[in-house]
Amino acid sequence: MTDAALAEGRRGFYRALVLRRQLILGGLALALALSVCVDLALGPARYTLGQVVEALLWPGAVDDQVRVILWEIRMPVALMAVVVGASLSIAGVQMQTILNNPLASPFTLGISAGAGFGAALALAFGVALVPFSVEYIIPVNAFAMAMLTSLAIYGLSLRQGVGSETIVLLGIALVFIFNALMSLIQFFASQQAVAAVVFWTMGSLTKATWPKLWIALTVLIIATPLLARRGWALTAMRLGDAKAESMGVRPRALRLEVLVIVSLLASISVSFVGTIGFIGLVGPHIARMLLGEDQRFLLPGAALSGALILSLGSILSKTVIPGTIIPIGIVTSLVGIPFFLYLILNRRVASW
Repeated sequence: MTDAALAEGRRGFYRALVLRRQLILGGLALALALSVCVDLALGPARYTLGQVVEALLWPGAVDDQVRVILWEIRMPVALMAVVVGASLSIAGVQMQTILNNPLASPFTLGISAGAGFGAALALAFGVALVPFSVEYIIPVNAFAMAMLTSLAIYGLSLRQGVGSETIVLLGIALVFIFNALMSLIQFFASQQAVAAVVFWTMGSLTKATWPKLWIALTVLIIATPLLARRGWALTAMRLGDAKAESMGVRPRALRLEVLVIVSLLASISVSFVGTIGFIGLVGPHIARMLLGEDQRFLLPGAALSGALILSLGSILSKTVIPGTIIPIGIVTSLVGIPFFLYLILNRRVASW
């Protein structure tokens, strides 16, 4: 076989690989669109998919009651599931990349627990960590503590001899510390405040509103291109710091830049909907199984996988017990734990 024929064969294989990955992304997008429509159709008043599609495409052609229920009540919740799922999954996949650890995620590194502690301070005692934030004291507190946790993790990661396994262990230690502090808050808080803290830590989409959705969506729209712009460097990071540095990548600067961006994504999401675990762990691994490590496909794949998982979780939360909406954090944990065990038993984590 000549060199020209060999090169043409390689180009053909690459084109087929790219087409396959594009088809997978298209399939995930279609599945997500269908999941959102089903999510909109379910509730105390159930509608058919035809009615939902008609209300989405021609709002003026449907009854006023149907339009109000779908657009004003259910739409922010359904879209918040998509935005938060995509944000947490993107945060998880980039944390795993820059730390080179398959167990890294906003949940396992303590960022979600830190946000929960900040929110608990506001819910129980009205403590504002940021002055002049009374109107949005809960999400602002959650965001501030999540960012402080992220900076603490990064600072510890710079210490000599600290590897990716140590960072994950530090994150787990932070989870236990914040959980202990939250228990202390609940011990001294009033019964009403305790109920509010417990409900917030379960994670819920029911309090999603259009203003909150726009804020979360804006952060996602800003953060995603910034990460995509560093796609080649992030792909190189999977080869290790030494090889990435030989390719012109500055691992330490890139790690700080990406950590700030993903911490912003995770903290904004958690501050609005509460603690939602395993999306940042499960979504990235599903995307890797389907699309590989190339960030051009892994980044949108992780976003679509996380959004789809949380959208399906929203559907399950409405259907498991008729007439009751189970907190979404409980649903994602019940789904995420078996998947996590599957990864371990199939040695996907061990062979990272």
